[in-house]
Amino acid sequence: MKLKVFNNDGSANGEGDFDIPVFEDGKGLQAVKEVVVAQAANIRQGSANTKTRGEVRGGGKKPWRQKGTGRARAGSSRSPIWVGGGVVFGPKPRDYSKKINKKVRQLAFNRALFERASDGSLVVVDALDIAPAKTSVASGVIRGIAPEGNVLVVDKEFSDTSMLALRNLRGVILEEAAIVSVTDLADFQTIVVTRQAMEVLLGRSKGGSK
Repeated sequence: MKLKVFNNDGSANGEGDFDIPVFEDGKGLQAVKEVVVAQAANIRQGSANTKTRGEVRGGGKKPWRQKGTGRARAGSSRSPIWVGGGVVFGPKPRDYSKKINKKVRQLAFNRALFERASDGSLVVVDALDIAPAKTSVASGVIRGIAPEGNVLVVDKEFSDTSMLALRNLRGVILEEAAIVSVTDLADFQTIVVTRQAMEVLLGRSKGGSK
């Protein structure tokens, strides 16, 4: 599959062929959805906690006698219908995590990679040797490649100078190729990948560990 290729300074350098998995019709789209949902669920803390009427402090004494007052009968001032009372069916700590099979994760990753390559939002840059390590220089390079929108910059390993230059750019997120997720591939308007990082991503698409 052909992808746009850029030079180190952000100028266009034609196109290059890359061995990205190809899909037909809707194969893998459901896997992408399942993995994105699971990754969002797996980062939820699940620590929300409310108290029932039995857990709220106080309320042991009956507010008034059962009969003769003209008011509705009440057994506790911590009833859910009272201010300061407990909560009915409120959230309790729980585990939101979802398990996704390895083959489904692999299919989702490959389909997400194919989708971004197909719509032209996945581009390749020869390298990210930004010098001097200035945000203004980095901005010129990245915005020369992707003039607008949020950008995911992927490298095999970021050098200290590149990290210093890129980390403060608005709308730009840095990620190493070995840990790029399906959600990362789906979220960003443009994905800028170095040649070394592309080798890692293609290795992952074939089920490799690199």
